[in-house]
Amino acid sequence: MIEPDDGIVAIGSGGQYAYVAARIMVKYTKLSAREIVEEALKQAAEVCIYTNSNISIEELE
Repeated sequence: MIEPDDGIVAIGSGGQYAYVAARIMVKYTKLSAREIVEEALKQAAEVCIYTNSNISIEELE
């Protein structure tokens, strides 16, 4: 795997939508990583017909 330049990775049908949303939130907000992931996935679900809004987030410690 190649490490991304900005530290953000997204996969799946709505991955590009979530990726763009996450990039914007990282740049312009002070949200935590979890909050960014959750909001980016919600935004992807709103614009991609193949992405649903049933979100499960697992955090590594």
